[in-house]
Amino acid sequence: MNLEKILSDLENRNPGQHEFLQAVREVLETIEDVVKENPKYEAANIIERIVEPDRVIKFKIQWVDDKGKVHVNRGYRVQFNNAIGPYKGGLRFHPSVTEDGLKFLGFEQIFKNSLTTLPMGGAKGGSDFDPKGKSQAEIMRFCQAFMTELYKYIGPDMDIPAGDIGVGGRELGYMFGMYKKIVGEHHGVLTGKGRNWGGSLIRPEATGFGAVFFAEEMLKTRGESLKGKTACVSGFGNVSWGAVTKLNQLGAKVVAISGPDGYVYDPDGISGEKIDYMLELRASNQDIVKPYTYEFPNAQFFEGKRPWEVKCDLAFPCAIQNELNGQDAQNLVNNGVIAVSEGANMPCTPEAMEVFLKNKVLYGPGKAANAGGVATSGLEQTQNAMKLNWSAEEVEEKLHNIMKNIHEACVKYGKESDGFINYVKGANVAGFIKVADSMIDQGVV
Repeated sequence: MNLEKILSDLENRNPGQHEFLQAVREVLETIEDVVKENPKYEAANIIERIVEPDRVIKFKIQWVDDKGKVHVNRGYRVQFNNAIGPYKGGLRFHPSVTEDGLKFLGFEQIFKNSLTTLPMGGAKGGSDFDPKGKSQAEIMRFCQAFMTELYKYIGPDMDIPAGDIGVGGRELGYMFGMYKKIVGEHHGVLTGKGRNWGGSLIRPEATGFGAVFFAEEMLKTRGESLKGKTACVSGFGNVSWGAVTKLNQLGAKVVAISGPDGYVYDPDGISGEKIDYMLELRASNQDIVKPYTYEFPNAQFFEGKRPWEVKCDLAFPCAIQNELNGQDAQNLVNNGVIAVSEGANMPCTPEAMEVFLKNKVLYGPGKAANAGGVATSGLEQTQNAMKLNWSAEEVEEKLHNIMKNIHEACVKYGKESDGFINYVKGANVAGFIKVADSMIDQGVV
């Protein structure tokens, strides 16, 4: 396997798609030895095949605002690989959405879904539409217009989208309603649905729960636990909410949380009514964390900054890709961080990852640590297919077991000769082998 030639050819075919190329490089560098040791992968040309999406679907979305003005947005669905099951991955509504970003996310989703052990392929989609500042009626009209195009490419045994940034229960409801009207069937084509019409309990907080469960398993390898540890969390959405909630339940103390405007440091800990207030802030559509300090004066707000300068034992980057850079990582190391569990997709830059691995920090990459969300989506699909609903306790138990199994797979393929566990390598190798072997089994199709 000529790694640099593969990456050079890929860059020539995908000029300017830096996030996608970054994600591919990270995976290929860690699986290089496995490919060399197994000639069957080169014989079947698996690498060149796995880095090329099955298809990239782009479409125009036309919708009308409350004043009667017509707007146009772009919609996408990147169906990357379905070797182990139907395509599965979220929909993101945000001005930053591009084909590059969705290809990166879809590529990551292949290996993340493989790690869950559930039969799900990798995909991602969305639009550059910005829900912020829009009325409920405008969001409904946009979602309906989006689905009039997307419905052609999805189905319960073909492609099952979920929510992501900018797409929550409200947006999924509007999309599902339109899908159901067009196809005339009520089935589990979307996950993250409302509880009353096919959704699963704990789905909104599942990604954050999973990231905490993964951190718990990493700490166990060193005879440690979450109890009494301090934690910093970035992000202000469902993932961070889930992480903060579960950290508190398992005995850790969350001292910092961030939003787009900066971060809040609360030495007394963010728990109880403070979590409730955080949810109120989110629901207000202000998308800022500063008001937290008005309600709880012992807390401090640091405008335009990220929480990685705060002394803590555990870090949970749960916001967006490349939010934690090399200097941030060094600050965390200098302040004694012992574990980092990614709640977002690729939130750490390559430089940050290098710092963590060099300093033997327990570092859980997103495709392993934040797989709890898609795993619970898979559990929602199962409940839909079986026409039943599990209790929150049942879903959480299954999620906890899935995260333990993911951790075991990472240890199996990532443990080095000195005993250090390289979770990046372990996750990539474990995810790759299952998908690559399935591709070989199914021939060139």
